[in-house]
Amino acid sequence: MRSTNFPFAAVVGQPKLQTALLLCAVDPSMGGVLIRGDKGTAKSTAARALADILPRIDRVAGCAFNCTGAAPSEHCEVCRADGATAGLTAVPFVTLPLGATEDRVLGSLDVASALRGGGKLFQAGLLASAHRGILYIDEVNLLADHLVDVLLDVAAMGVNSVQREGLSIRHPARFTLIGTMNLEEGDLRPQLLDRFALMVEVAAPRDKAVRSEVVRRRIAYEADPLAYAAAWQRQQDALNAQLATAQALLPQVELDDAMLDLISHLCCEFEVASLRADIVMHKAARALAALDGRLKVTPADLRSAAELVLPHRRRRKPFEQPGLDQDKLDDLMNQAQKQAEQQEQQEQQAQGQGDDSSDGEAEDEHDHDDEAARSPANDEQEQAEQLFASGASGAAPHLTVAASSSIGRNAMGRRSDAANAVRGRVVRAVPDENPSSLAVGATLRSAALRDPGNFNVTKADLHQQIRVGKSANLILFVVDASGSMAAQRRMEAVKGTVLALLTDAYQRRDEVAVISFRGQSAQLLLAPTRSVERAEQGLSQLPTGGRTPLPHAMQLALETLGRGANHAPPLLVLLTDGKANVALAEGGDPWRETLAMAELLAERGVPALVLDTETGYLKLGRAAQLAQTLGAECLTLEQLSADNLVLTIRARLGAV
Repeated sequence: MRSTNFPFAAVVGQPKLQTALLLCAVDPSMGGVLIRGDKGTAKSTAARALADILPRIDRVAGCAFNCTGAAPSEHCEVCRADGATAGLTAVPFVTLPLGATEDRVLGSLDVASALRGGGKLFQAGLLASAHRGILYIDEVNLLADHLVDVLLDVAAMGVNSVQREGLSIRHPARFTLIGTMNLEEGDLRPQLLDRFALMVEVAAPRDKAVRSEVVRRRIAYEADPLAYAAAWQRQQDALNAQLATAQALLPQVELDDAMLDLISHLCCEFEVASLRADIVMHKAARALAALDGRLKVTPADLRSAAELVLPHRRRRKPFEQPGLDQDKLDDLMNQAQKQAEQQEQQEQQAQGQGDDSSDGEAEDEHDHDDEAARSPANDEQEQAEQLFASGASGAAPHLTVAASSSIGRNAMGRRSDAANAVRGRVVRAVPDENPSSLAVGATLRSAALRDPGNFNVTKADLHQQIRVGKSANLILFVVDASGSMAAQRRMEAVKGTVLALLTDAYQRRDEVAVISFRGQSAQLLLAPTRSVERAEQGLSQLPTGGRTPLPHAMQLALETLGRGANHAPPLLVLLTDGKANVALAEGGDPWRETLAMAELLAERGVPALVLDTETGYLKLGRAAQLAQTLGAECLTLEQLSADNLVLTIRARLGAV
C-alpha cells in the first residue's frame, strides 16, 4: 500500500533538517533528532516522511517485539513458533501520545488472555513496537515527567524492563527518537535534551521564491496525495538506495586519531560538559561521509556534525542567544587547517633532505624543540591542531535531496498541588469497594488473577485511581523603573531572577511575566511565557527613568491576572518604594488609588511578595503599608541577590 505521507524528497527550504534525519537513518545508534522551531515549519511533515524512505527490515508477521531473525525475544511466541519466516516490511513509525499511561508505553498484563485462561501473558507496549524503528513525540517538551523518566531509562540501556503485577519482562527497545517542539511552550529537561544526538533549529524561509514553492507543493499534495506521492517516487527511491548504500558503507568509514582529537578540541572550546557530544560527533561525521559515498571523514564532515551536535549542549551565559557561534567555529577550523598545511610542508621538506642528512635531522629536531619552548601556554591547543594535519580536507558533502502568548488555562504543572486532581496522571490503583474513579484495568486484572477459570468481578476487585495533579504557577513581576538611583539595580535583579526561574520552566511548568512602570504609564514588558529565549529578548533592554505611575502598574497587574482567571494561583512580586506620583484619573490621589488596587488584589486572594526598594535615611515606609494592604510579606531588596531572591520566590510558591 502506497504511503500518503508528504514525500521526504519534496520537502523544500529545510536542508539541515533533512540532513539530520538522514544521518540518524544511516546510523540509528546515534540517538535521534530534536527539531525546534515555530509552528508551520515542516517539523512534523519531515519526521513522518522519513519512514517512507528507510530501507525495509526483516520481521515476522504478527511479531509485537519487532524481533531480529537471529535473536528473537524470549517472550515472543510468534517468532519462536515452528515455521516462523520473516519477510521485508516497512520500518515501524510509532507516535507516543503526550497523555499515554505507563502501561501503554511499557506494556502490561494481557487481561484478555488471562480471561481466556491463558495465564499471565505480557501485552507489549509502544516501546516494543518502536524497536528497530522510530519513536516520534510531537511537542516533546510537554511530555509528562513520568514518561520522560521512562524514556531516559530505556534510552540509556536499550532495554525495556517491566516489573509489575507478577510479571518480570525484559525486551530490546532500541529506536531512533525524533521529537518536535515549539520554544514558546518551554524547554526540555537537560537530561532528555542531551539524549537527542542532533538538534536542528528550523524557521520559515525568508526567500519569497522558496515560500511560494512550499505553498505550491503543499496545495498540489492536498489536492491528490496519492498522485503527488507517485510523481515523487523516483526521487524517493533514489534516497532509499542512497540510505541502503550508506548503511552498508558505514562500518568501513575511517575517522583517524587526528580527527578524534579535533572533535574533543571543539567540544572543549565550546564548553560542552557531556562526553556524549564527542561520541555523537564521531558517529555523525562518519555517517556524513557514508552518506556521501566516502570511506574517510573530512574536515567538512566534522564542521557539519558540530553544527548539529553542539548547539543544544554548550553552556550558555545569561542573555546569550542560543545556537553556535559560527565565526568561532570557522576560526577553529581555519586554525586546524593552517596547522595541517604547515605540518604537511614540514614533512615534505624532511623527505626532500634524504635519509643521510643526519645533521639536518638534528637541526630540525632542535628547531622543533625551540618552537615548543617559545609557546608553552598554547601546547595543548597546538598539539590538537597539529594532530589534525593527517586529516584530508575536502568539500562539504552534498546530499541527494530534491529540494533546495496567552496565560495557559488549566495548565498541568509540577509545583503546586492542583485543587482538583481529576486531570492529573494516574500513578497507581488501590483496592476500594466504593471508588469515585474506577481503575478499570486494575479491577479486571484483579478479577482475572483471583480466579482465571471462573471470571467474575466482585466488589472486592474494585480499584480506585490515584492521580497526582500539579498546577502551573504564573509569577508576575511588577517592577518600578522610574528615575531613581536604584532603578538599574532593580532591573538587573529582575533579569537574573526571571532567567533563573525559567531555567527549570519545563520541570515546573511555571510561566513568568514582567510589568514595568515609569513615566506616565505601565507596560507589559514580557507577556506570560515559559520560553527562556523570549525572556532574553524581552528583557535585553529595560528602559528606566521618569515618574512613578504605581497605580497604573497595579491596574495592569489586575488585568493581566484577570486574563488568566482559570489559571492556577499566581504569585505577584512587586518591586517598589511605594512613592506613587502619577494618578489614574486627573486630579486623583496616586497613593489612594494604589491602595484601592491593592485591596482588589487582596479580595481576589492573589498571593504577593513586596520587595521594598526605598533607600536613604528618611523613609516613608509606603512599601510596607502596601504589603499590609495586599496581605503580603515585605522584604528589603538590599538583603537579596538574584540567587536568593529566586529561592525566596520558590519558597513562596511552595506555600501557594
